[in-house]
Amino acid sequence: MSGNTLENVLILQGGGSLGAFGCGVYKALLKNNVNLDVIAGTSIGGVNAAIIAGSKKEDNTDQILEDFWLELSEGFVDIDKLSPYSVWNWYMKTFQIPLKFDYYLFPSSLSAAVAGIEETYSSDRIEMDIKVKQMKSFYSSFFFGNSKMFIPRWSSEYALNDLEYFTPQKWTFLYDHMPLAKTLERYISYDKLRPGGNSNIRLILTAVNVLNARPLTFDSYKEQITAKHILATSAYPLYNFRWIEVKDGVFAWDGGLLSNTPLREVITATPVRDKRIFIVENYPKNIDSLPNNLAEVYHRARDIMFSDKTEHNVQMSKVISRYLDYIEQLYQIVDKNVDKLHLDEKQLKSIRQKYKVYKLEHGAEIKEIYHIKREEPYPHMTENADFSPQTIKNSIREGEEKTNEIIKNKKISR
Repeated sequence: MSGNTLENVLILQGGGSLGAFGCGVYKALLKNNVNLDVIAGTSIGGVNAAIIAGSKKEDNTDQILEDFWLELSEGFVDIDKLSPYSVWNWYMKTFQIPLKFDYYLFPSSLSAAVAGIEETYSSDRIEMDIKVKQMKSFYSSFFFGNSKMFIPRWSSEYALNDLEYFTPQKWTFLYDHMPLAKTLERYISYDKLRPGGNSNIRLILTAVNVLNARPLTFDSYKEQITAKHILATSAYPLYNFRWIEVKDGVFAWDGGLLSNTPLREVITATPVRDKRIFIVENYPKNIDSLPNNLAEVYHRARDIMFSDKTEHNVQMSKVISRYLDYIEQLYQIVDKNVDKLHLDEKQLKSIRQKYKVYKLEHGAEIKEIYHIKREEPYPHMTENADFSPQTIKNSIREGEEKTNEIIKNKKISR
């Protein structure tokens, strides 16, 4: 725990490649000596959180996290560097292509998508160029995956060990994100992510049970966190990732399906200490104007679904604190006037037992909350699939700058 009276909590949202923004946020918090007590995340936010809490090195944990993101960017395939004849044909020969998919349509479909963007945004050359780049990045992730994080199920290495390789109509996922577990081995010491481990930060990951839609919470103070828990929290089905069996009969998907901002789980896990909360918002809640076309409509709907919706949790925390203060006052009156109230021993014992439970197990209040918001000057539906090196570096820098600005303006104490 930190020496602060307040418990410092970092909440990291999901969002694919947008998670690089959270890396920058953490870098700034660490450099400003804001020591974290609890870190919670879902999806890519959960991946970030696990690297921070379980870092193989005690020092420079921010650099460890940044190195992870730079490695992910190394797995990105730059479409502009692929020759449509030589390199392209060589690359395609590494695939055994199921009949259901015709990937040779790739060049024509990408050309059509680019042409549509150029026509729609022809009045703003900067925005047009950015959206074309975003579209190319999406196509790269869609067709080639990312060797450091997820690979397409149709790649040749699956031909010999995937019984459904040639029957894609039976597939329940398109991408295998097991490569993420292998990548994380270079960054995480799992021995730290267990009860009694030597991590100074409590890790909380969220997921959802596929069979009954119930939330799943993985807490390093209560159970050993392993690679399968990290894969579970990042198993987003609409990214076409597979579910993960975290234990016998429990199949998990990404916690973002229920909530992309796992604040409630933190309050439940640590209900006594007052908190200072930092929430990393990858998806903006507010926009300046209405969408102009269907692509922008879908994008805005996506942002709303994944945006922060924790206002109710914050308000309930304040309400509960007021109720507990009231109970405290009533108890003190009872305790000081036991003789006058003529309570029998059984009643008095019951009152005292309930008071101790309420006093010891509840009462945390959110004293400070800071929303660190990613800007979106050129929104695009596929921005969370852009793992290109320059985009990752820009996102990390933006997260760091936004956090430094908040710490400076709000004069946050260390």
